Amino acid sequence: MPDQRPFYVTTPIYYISGTPHIGHAYTSIAADVLVRTARAHGPARSLTGTDEHGQKVAAAAAAAGLTPHAYVDSLAPRWRALAPAFDARFDDFIRTTDPRHARTSLALFERMRANGDVYEGVYEGWYCTHDETFWPEAKLVDGRCPNPECRRSVEWLSEKNWFFRLSAYRDRLIAHFRAKPEFLRPQARYNEMMAVLEGGLEDLSISRSSFDWGIPLPGGGVIYVWYDALINYISALGWPDDPDGLYATFWPGMHIIGKEIARFHTLIWPAMLWSAGLPEPTRVFAHGWITVEGEKMSKSLGNVIDPFALIEEFGPDPVRYFLLREAPFGSDFSISVEKLRQRYNSDLGNDLGNLLRRSLAMLQKYRDGLVPQPSEGALQERLTDLPALVNEHVMCLRFREALDEIWTVVTYLNRTIDERKPWELYKHNRANELDALLYDLCEGLRWLSLLLFPYMPAKATEMWQQLGLDGTPERLWADELVWGRLAAGTQTNPGVALFPRLEPPAP
Repeated sequence: MPDQRPFYVTTPIYYISGTPHIGHAYTSIAADVLVRTARAHGPARSLTGTDEHGQKVAAAAAAAGLTPHAYVDSLAPRWRALAPAFDARFDDFIRTTDPRHARTSLALFERMRANGDVYEGVYEGWYCTHDETFWPEAKLVDGRCPNPECRRSVEWLSEKNWFFRLSAYRDRLIAHFRAKPEFLRPQARYNEMMAVLEGGLEDLSISRSSFDWGIPLPGGGVIYVWYDALINYISALGWPDDPDGLYATFWPGMHIIGKEIARFHTLIWPAMLWSAGLPEPTRVFAHGWITVEGEKMSKSLGNVIDPFALIEEFGPDPVRYFLLREAPFGSDFSISVEKLRQRYNSDLGNDLGNLLRRSLAMLQKYRDGLVPQPSEGALQERLTDLPALVNEHVMCLRFREALDEIWTVVTYLNRTIDERKPWELYKHNRANELDALLYDLCEGLRWLSLLLFPYMPAKATEMWQQLGLDGTPERLWADELVWGRLAAGTQTNPGVALFPRLEPPAP
């Protein structure tokens, strides 16, 4: 049985100074599939948002001739539009400029200070403005930022700041990683963070005094952007203002992030929470990068894929399906319009769409579109363990593996039509066999609608309604994934093709 504990999943909050690209959509879609699947078993909640503080934003605002607040207000709508464009529904969208977030950030800071883990000191060291990150000299690469996606020059800073005793939590973090290896997945990211821990941790500067675009601290200075960004996951749940509300119900939760920010989420963030006497996240999954011809997307390389352009060409559901079917979640993989078109035409058009079209067309021809009496047989047995298997794969973020299991049913039903030849059964008046086959096809499609709804909510709903069912497949699996729930006599409503064939553009 699935875990009935209320489920909470978050994306990272996206840094607002850039432009949304397909990598951001990938993270949001994965979180949406996860929470929709969790919601099929009980209470679930999801969060996304934007990270709006820091020196880089302040500099960009000045270059645009705007105040920082006016600048981020002008950019926030395009980030709000990203998830809905892909039919990814989040329960909350948080901005780090929200007053609720400032209250939580200051409350956490004060609790950590009261516990003796925050102290004043002078920071002297190297700072990368682009990554908003302090780097020890030993970590620099040729005197530059060690982040392989940055490699920009760093500057020497000397500031009086607040520090967090991160070093004091090294042993506890190592023990936690060893006791709970599933805390950070995939394995490669776990190995990387264990290597960091074994090399030792330094205390972390968590404030800045050389600029003022951030959450103000008593006595001067502002909270360091990465420190306040991490706190969004609980500020959106109302901690500490409403400790018995959303926070008590949904925390701790799971974070889905890109692999480049694993250190912040799995070393710094748990230690911050422990310092404040709060539980760490249940799990962090740091997925890989989407590449274009082997190169990570980058504005400087000019290879960024516009997610909104993909929607215009393919629609949201095919893009959702492609991103999670193309490669194991966690690995890097390459994307191209040609690959997307091929998978659209083969998997979605030829396999799934054609199955629905053929099944309902035969039902219309042989039984006036009315679902026959339920039957029992091989398909019922095949489906028995499928929901639990799909749920396990999805909740472990094995999205492609879950789709592979679902597609065994698509393949089986298509093969059944070819092998049992319903047109021959009709021709030879084998009515009982024909009814049993037609029922299997319709009931199988009903199950597919429910199982595919987290991945393709709009197209799964079209399937559901063409089968003559009301509403959407957003339902509890325990109630609906029961053989025979499709009632005899249901009038089906064949509609337009789910996935009309896409032809490549003319040369």
